[in-house]
Amino acid sequence: MKINVALLLALSPLGIFAADDPPHPFVGVIERLDPAFDKLVAPGAAMEKLAEGFRWSEGPTWYDGGVIFSDVLANTVYRWKPGATVGKVNGADVFLRPSGLWKATPGFREPGSNGLTTDSQGRLLLAQHGERQIARFEKGVFTTIADRFEGKRFNSPNDLAVHQSGAIYFTDPPYGLEKIVDSPLRELPYAGVYRVATDGKVTLLTKELTFPNGIGFSPDEKKLYVAVSDSKATRVAAFDVKADGTLGAERTFFDAQPRRKPGVPGLCDGLKVDREGNVWATGPGGVMVISPAGKLLGVINTNEPTGNCCWGDDGSTLYITANYFLVRVKTLTKGAGW
Repeated sequence: MKINVALLLALSPLGIFAADDPPHPFVGVIERLDPAFDKLVAPGAAMEKLAEGFRWSEGPTWYDGGVIFSDVLANTVYRWKPGATVGKVNGADVFLRPSGLWKATPGFREPGSNGLTTDSQGRLLLAQHGERQIARFEKGVFTTIADRFEGKRFNSPNDLAVHQSGAIYFTDPPYGLEKIVDSPLRELPYAGVYRVATDGKVTLLTKELTFPNGIGFSPDEKKLYVAVSDSKATRVAAFDVKADGTLGAERTFFDAQPRRKPGVPGLCDGLKVDREGNVWATGPGGVMVISPAGKLLGVINTNEPTGNCCWGDDGSTLYITANYFLVRVKTLTKGAGW
């Protein structure tokens, strides 16, 4: 199915779009827990606030010389570009609206897109809560890639990663729906992790994770990492990727539950991997930097619930969506694939 965004804007009531929130204070610190962290983030490095005023910033990706990111609650994708000021609101401009829900529909608590990425041809891919699908956006048109498994609608696809084969791996918790797990709109009784092959075939990889969220591959693509945002057992899970693209058994790569303490906001949410195989996973406090062996090296502590991160510029700048904010920090590594 294809739908033109210009037509959506003409037909959709403005009530499904939320206004930006007023500014909030931002205070971030970088915690160094292991000497190896100094090889990834230089001593003296600091976070820089780039934009603010969003309701829940999420799913950033580097695209067309800037970073684009979702405001899930506002049904909008924003864009921040170095040096660009025309049309900006609170540091960013509107790139795509609507981003996830095409018309006012009851039953959704988070109507917009969440995770964003690009395919091998540079085309934008979106995990759309409101339309409950994985979609491609190209030349002003949304095209549905996958919206059902065995004839049943997904919950609310959350995040996605593209394998070098062209297959898309994505997570499907019910966060986009009102009442979440108790939503009457649910057609699937579990939160799955799926694979969409290049021929469009959808495969359920696992249904054993309670709230699968962020997703990403190791540099050699032999491992798949999935963040689990379960408040009772938040963690980063790891799976071996088999030759046919399916997954081996789950194992805990990093248990973040012990980091959950009063005054330390956030659960494991989005993640990215650098070229050395370190996992940069959002979680309690901000972005946790975890070695390939599963050791916590440091935390880019935003002091905010933190949705996700991505690499940008030449691949060495980490852009972070942290609640109301878009921030960045320069690193000494690069993202996998740069």
